[in-house]
Amino acid sequence: MLDFRLRVFQAVARKLSFTKAANELYISQPAITRHVRELEGELGLRLFERKGNSIALTPAGTLLLQHADATENLWRDTAFKLSTLKNQVAGTLRLGASTTNAQYVLPPVLARYHQQFPEVTVSLLNGNTEQIEQSLLHKQIDLGLIEGAGRHPELTYTEFLQDEIVAVANTKSTLAKYDELTLAELKTIPLVLREPGSGTLQIIQRALQEQHIRLSDLTVAMHLGSTEGIKTYLDHADCLAFVSLSAVLKEIQAGWLKVIDLPELDMTRSFCFIQPVGPVDELSASFMRFTQHFYNRNV
Repeated sequence: MLDFRLRVFQAVARKLSFTKAANELYISQPAITRHVRELEGELGLRLFERKGNSIALTPAGTLLLQHADATENLWRDTAFKLSTLKNQVAGTLRLGASTTNAQYVLPPVLARYHQQFPEVTVSLLNGNTEQIEQSLLHKQIDLGLIEGAGRHPELTYTEFLQDEIVAVANTKSTLAKYDELTLAELKTIPLVLREPGSGTLQIIQRALQEQHIRLSDLTVAMHLGSTEGIKTYLDHADCLAFVSLSAVLKEIQAGWLKVIDLPELDMTRSFCFIQPVGPVDELSASFMRFTQHFYNRNV
């Protein structure tokens, strides 16, 4: 278990902000400053240096952060292994998930996981794929779940579920008369899409590129930051949207949305776990196995 001053130091070092660290730890900024100064006094070294209105780690601060992170990981693994001696799994698991995972894929898994492992404290950070990758690189989370396989060299991507992006329209829309569209027809139709940086948009762009089509060749009416926002937009606009099939199954079954086929586009993708290159901590590995088993059993 880390000394609280080290936890304060880690928060400041990761965010490079005393104010943001105070908000994360729910203590005052003067308290953050006091803890850092006490730690610097004990070590006899400066851990941060000011650069204008910002701060940066000194070489001593960089070294301490590396060892503090290693100590934290060691303690998490030790706590996990000790809990198994009592025939229970315990610990703290910080998850980060891209929007589709957070809203549609993870909730049933988390409900079952909590029933089986009530001693594990789980937190969930929501963001798009790019934000989740950055949160993992900055050690703000322990394990990420994203849409599509990324390309960051410092991260490992492990597939756990297949998904498909589909084109949908409101059944009251004039577009509902179509059962399928050609790419030439698609270029003329107003579209609502996810925001840049989202895994969904990356898959769409990849599929279009395979057909030598750029996003700018399409008629994009709007970019929105969530699938729920897109679904609500479709209720008020005569547009076509690209969304995850797993996110609209209920609306399709209820007869509110209709899938319109695009035979020339392959928009299948994988949902992936992501973690830093290297050994995976025991609790994260346990959650990965649990999630894979949950979906293998329920497919």
